[in-house]
Amino acid sequence: MTTEEITEKLRTIIEPYVEEKELLNDIKPETDLLEDLKINSANLVDIIIDVEMAFDIEIDDDAAERMLKVKDAVSIIQERVEA
Repeated sequence: MTTEEITEKLRTIIEPYVEEKELLNDIKPETDLLEDLKINSANLVDIIIDVEMAFDIEIDDDAAERMLKVKDAVSIIQERVEA
């Protein structure tokens, strides 16, 4: 699975948790899920669960804590998918 495919699928997963939809128009690798997209930390847990189900992977607590920027989330997902 390519980085672009993972990023697009991640964007779809994140979308329901972003209240200001226009923020989704400018997602970049450096985009911070909490700060830039204004996702609250409780929803971040839901996103991680959704990611696990969508990609059929398991994300441990250590990896979950690092999934704050889009590029980090994509990297962790890609790592798990390829394992």
